[in-house]
Amino acid sequence: MDADSARSFMQAALAEGRLALPACLPNPPVGCVLVRGGEIVARGHTQPPGNPHAEAGALARLQGPLDDVVAFVTLEPCSFHGRTPSCARTMVERGVREVFVAMLDPDPRNDGRGIAILREAGVAVTVGLLGDQAALDLGPYLALKENRP
Repeated sequence: MDADSARSFMQAALAEGRLALPACLPNPPVGCVLVRGGEIVARGHTQPPGNPHAEAGALARLQGPLDDVVAFVTLEPCSFHGRTPSCARTMVERGVREVFVAMLDPDPRNDGRGIAILREAGVAVTVGLLGDQAALDLGPYLALKENRP
């Protein structure tokens, strides 16, 4: 995938994340788009607490294996099972072959663990695409997330 296309898809994921506000709080407004054959085939954004994260919402819109799908996510997929299952593990189970992540999740329960799960399963992962923009969008909400009990 060329760099211009990748940036365009991450911009779409960032726009999707903005749709999560304010219902997603105190979780950050994450966006995800899934791309197949150069076209966006599914979108998702963080739902209210206890409901699907951006990745799970997008993945639920597609059936079957996803070995021909590239995911663009504004924040590192979660590695842990909290109120919802691990998004990183779900992406692996569904067979996503490549993931672009705008920025790592500073939550100490994650903090690179989601990326490790993906890479250990053989998923190609690129971190940092439009990371500065993601930090502007997500930064204020990540601080809220870090301070919650």
